[in-house]
Amino acid sequence: MKKNLFIGLLLICSIATIAQVKSTDNKDVTKKWRARLRIIDAVPPASSYSLTGADVKISSSVVPELDFSYFFNNNLALELILGTTHHKVTAEGSGATTNLGEVWLLPPTLNLQYHFPMGSFKPYVGAGLNYSLFYSVKDDAASLSYTNNVGISTQFGFDYNLNDKWFLNFDVKKIFVQTDVTVKGTPNTVLSGVKVDPWVIGLGVGIKF
Repeated sequence: MKKNLFIGLLLICSIATIAQVKSTDNKDVTKKWRARLRIIDAVPPASSYSLTGADVKISSSVVPELDFSYFFNNNLALELILGTTHHKVTAEGSGATTNLGEVWLLPPTLNLQYHFPMGSFKPYVGAGLNYSLFYSVKDDAASLSYTNNVGISTQFGFDYNLNDKWFLNFDVKKIFVQTDVTVKGTPNTVLSGVKVDPWVIGLGVGIKF
């Protein structure tokens, strides 16, 4: 209930900010849309869950990522990030590693950004919401299922203009999201609050249109 209330307040604040800026700032950008293609490295924490004598670990994943941004004016933009990552899940302890399986993660993320135009160099910060969907689970030592969940996203980065159309991009996000993992058995065992919480570090190229 508290999480849903916080998410609702965040959305209301974002909408109110957009409405205020659109009504008071007439300095609009000529090309409102941006698209970026990045190579990202999604890096979960060193330990996602502590078991007796072992830690559950989720591997990092290097994949392409696509995002689209809409600029309301020179400073304020809304960015939708699209990508999917593949992770191996292991339990490590006492010098031994047990493979628990593999899972794909689809985490669409919507961030409200503030850009600081500085000539060709344009740094930005952002924050928003993430919804993480777990799919194509491949079991190994255990039969697992994952709960989809909502998380908070923060980011910083910069664009560097090459010309009026093309630019380079460097971006770092921290996504705070957890999942409940069910180990199927008789009875089932539920690991509550398994931390995915990845750092997402990306480098790519973008186009304005």
